[in-house]
Amino acid sequence: MMQSYDVTIVGGGMVGLTLAKCLAKSHLSIAIIEANETVALSDTPESRVSAISFASKTLFDNLGIWPLLKAQRITPYHTMQVWEKDSFGKIDFDAKQVDQKDLGYIVENKNLQQALHHSVQQQQNVTFFCPDSLQSMAIGEGEVWLTLHSGKQLTSKLVVAADGANSWVRSQLNIPLTQWDYEHHAIVATIKTVENHQACARQIFTPQGPLAFLPLYQQHLSSIVWSLPPEKAQALLALDDQTFNHHLSRTFDNRLGPCEVQGQRQSIPLSMRYARDFAKHRVALIGDAAHTIHPLAGQGVNLGLLDAACLGQEILKNVTLGNDIGLYSNLRHFERWRKTEATEMIASMELLKQLFNGENPVQKVLRDVALLMADTISPLKKQFIRQAMGLGGNKPTLCLPMSTVE
Repeated sequence: MMQSYDVTIVGGGMVGLTLAKCLAKSHLSIAIIEANETVALSDTPESRVSAISFASKTLFDNLGIWPLLKAQRITPYHTMQVWEKDSFGKIDFDAKQVDQKDLGYIVENKNLQQALHHSVQQQQNVTFFCPDSLQSMAIGEGEVWLTLHSGKQLTSKLVVAADGANSWVRSQLNIPLTQWDYEHHAIVATIKTVENHQACARQIFTPQGPLAFLPLYQQHLSSIVWSLPPEKAQALLALDDQTFNHHLSRTFDNRLGPCEVQGQRQSIPLSMRYARDFAKHRVALIGDAAHTIHPLAGQGVNLGLLDAACLGQEILKNVTLGNDIGLYSNLRHFERWRKTEATEMIASMELLKQLFNGENPVQKVLRDVALLMADTISPLKKQFIRQAMGLGGNKPTLCLPMSTVE
């Protein structure tokens, strides 16, 4: 039996579920297709975390998601320290410098995923197909025909690809990618330190790549993201825990004292991807399906969450105007909006990565001077802080404090 929906979201991760939640108060019928069932948050800290910006936190506040998170597992960070190894270059950020309490929030991905999933399950306009996945897709003039591996068949006015960096939907549409390999792998792990992290996010730039310590909900636990050439990352993964701890502590300049890895270490290949099209006739791309960036500033997940909020806003606007939500002409504003934001973020990350790449003595002195200048020039520093908090650019209404839009 053929089932018909207004919107079909392929991918029930954080970004796909956020879009569904943005449409909760509408009369649109929504299908969510997800291959994997939601895994419960464990009692021990998860190695995969996200740095949620002020703008994304505001989005979750306005959607009623933030109160559903396990509050004791959220870590607000108030300050940030960035420095270059074996150098005088450094810059410190403090939320008070822009009259805010927090710069951002470290949240385990499963914590956020679990809260979103619980909330969206309560929506009367959502049907989950999980575990299931797409087998075929045919795009017609007025709708898209979808066949799932379970044999179920759907039609939809709009299909949204939120199915990750290796998007099946994007590949079926043969949308070209601009991409390059960062030639880095990111080691992620949970680390116990002797010193209290004091709710400060820290990042050191080394000749091999950046190393970030993100504070977790226990004062002596941090989540690391250590970007390294693939062969170096694999060599570190092969070390026993004691030797790895020694290398990590030394690389981090012992800022938090001796380090001790907790649980498993994982390595994730890093690459930049940018889809030529974020929208086609009856299809839109959001999150990693549309773009991936280097994690050195922790903005990848926030970029995807804002994709979801922007697309949700555009869908609701078209519904209000009586427009067909799947026509490409009605998706163009979303596409232009998000491509502009993604391009600016990709360019910023590449500039930052190139700036701290290499050990040329002249280049090293120049970037250290630039860091010190940025640290001492108040207007420039405030602008950096606002960008890191996600307060720049053209934000969707749901990412604005309600007091500013009521």
